[in-house]
Order: sequence, then C-alpha cells, then structure tokens
Amino acid sequence: MNVHALKSTAKAMVAYKKGLLAIDESIGTCNKRFAELGIPETAALRCAYREMIVNTPGLHESISGVILFDETARQHLKDGTSFIKAIADKGMVPGIKVDTGAKDLAGYPGEKITEGLDDLRDRLKVYAEMGLRFAKWRAVIAIGPGIPGRACIEANAHALARYAALCQEAGLVPIVEPEVLMQGDHTLAQTQKVTEEVLTTLFYHLHQQRVMLEGILLKASMVTPGVDCPTQATAGEVADATIQCLLRTVPAATAGVAFLSGGQSGKLACEHLNAMHVWYESRLPWPLTFSFGRAIQQPAMGIWSGAPDQVVEAQQALSHRAQCSQAALTGDYDPITDSPPLVTI
Repeated sequence: MNVHALKSTAKAMVAYKKGLLAIDESIGTCNKRFAELGIPETAALRCAYREMIVNTPGLHESISGVILFDETARQHLKDGTSFIKAIADKGMVPGIKVDTGAKDLAGYPGEKITEGLDDLRDRLKVYAEMGLRFAKWRAVIAIGPGIPGRACIEANAHALARYAALCQEAGLVPIVEPEVLMQGDHTLAQTQKVTEEVLTTLFYHLHQQRVMLEGILLKASMVTPGVDCPTQATAGEVADATIQCLLRTVPAATAGVAFLSGGQSGKLACEHLNAMHVWYESRLPWPLTFSFGRAIQQPAMGIWSGAPDQVVEAQQALSHRAQCSQAALTGDYDPITDSPPLVTI
C-alpha cells in the first residue's frame, strides 16, 4: 500500500471548491432513464451521452473526479481516446463503481446487502492497471417498521470495510457509501438516529479491517425526513441534523465527506449543502463536498435526448448545475437566482 499516493489522490478528490460527478449508473439503470425519455437503449448512445458530459467545457473547474461504470471505463471517445485518459487529461481524477448491486438480505424482508466481494481483488488490480485511481461501493439502508436491523447494518458495514481494505491494497482510494434511503415517512429525528448508528458501525469495521482513514472518502446521505413524512425540514434543520450526526460519528482523520443527492432535486441538494457551509464550515475537521449524479445530470439528459444537435445546450445545462453545486461549497448558492444561463458555452 502506497500511503503517500493514497493520501495525495484523496486530497485531489476533495480539492477546494470542487466535487465529484457520478456517471456510474449501471446499464440497466441508464437504460431505464433513457426509456423514460424515448432514447434508444444502446451501448453507442450510452457512450455518446457520457462523452457529451466528459467534454463539457470547463467541467474541471468545478469537478475534481468522475465516477465511471465498467462499461464506460472500457469505452472510447470518438477520437479514440479512452474515457479514463480523457478525464485525466482534463485534470480530473478517474474512478470506478465496483460493487455488483444490492440484493435481498436472506432472512430479512425489506433489507438489502450489497454484493461483489468475491472477485474484487482481481478486478481492482485490473482497474488500477487501466489508470483508475479510486473506487466506489454503495450500500443501501432502508428505514421502515422494524428496519433497519442490526444484521443488515453489520453486514453492509463489514462488506464496505473489506472492500475499502482491498482498494487500498490495490492502490485505489475507496469511497465508502452507506446510503440511508429517503423513501418512507420517517421523521428527521428517525433518519438522524439511523444514520448515526450506521456510521458508527461503519467506522468500527473500517478500524477492524485496518483501513487508513486518511486515504478514504465517506459518501454520506444528508439527514432529511422521508419523502412521505408530513413534516418536512428547512435547509437549516437539515444542515443542523446532518452536521451534528457527522461530528458525532466520523473521525477527524477521514480525508473528506462527499454528499450524495439521494433523489433530491439539484436545487434542493444545493440548498442543503449551502446551509452546511454557511453555518458550519469553520467548525468542520474534514472537507465537505458533493458527489452528485442525477442532481447534476438530469436536466442535461432531458435536453440531449439522444440528439446530436442538442449537445451544446445540454452541456450548458450540465455546466450550470455543476457550477451551482460548486457555489454551495462556499455558501454562495442562491436558490432564488438559480436558473440556467441564456447564453451557450
């Protein structure tokens, strides 16, 4: 394990005023989103869509790293350049999603366990040789009657820790992502309680697996009420609950915390992240950034819809959402004036 290289990569991933862009949707998930917009579900169009994203002018000014799916990592741009090289050449860090998805946890209805450990060491070696520098593994934790149970939390935390140890062995910075889902009618207080339990368990297992915290990133859920909760929270309340949760559970040695959007709109995710920086930035022991996927991509995908003549306008929309996310990192995001620019980039 090259400690210096891991620390250096992790530092680059949480560079000041920059965040991560996730374009790591599985083939099935990407096809589903294409189908909703009437876009043909082909490998060629998935490649064209991601090329449009990677080639967005000025993307590197707000994005530090890009998370890819295996298919994209093996594809090439029209000029023959691999996606991995194209991302690196633009000054961004290329990474890869390595889990194989969340499956039903046997014996525990309604709960999931993320799989993909069996051949992970070999896959990570190949990915490192391809030029990828970090990896991501996502666990999903649902809140509902009687769930999550300890078995689910323990199993997913253990898997995340084993994955992280294997990543560092291979020279890749692991992003550990224990996503607490927004689906449900749970309250803000319930979400905070579950998230604190999940993160406490996760860092216990990371310690047990001898994972170097200075060489990892936590991809965390914002603490919000469930989407069906009759009492929704203000941005200030979300910021308070989220930061309190992180300060109670995340060791200061951790290289950084990057928030997932978790189904929030781009505007709402920015509003919540902005509030955290306005009120808490000077008190945080680790960099706090974003790792958004759909919250940045969604408007661009809708504009593009597979049409080559819509690329510039789609890139404009993507650039706007990336810049809004960047503004939230300095407390400068204004939801009132958040509207796409009228000029093309």
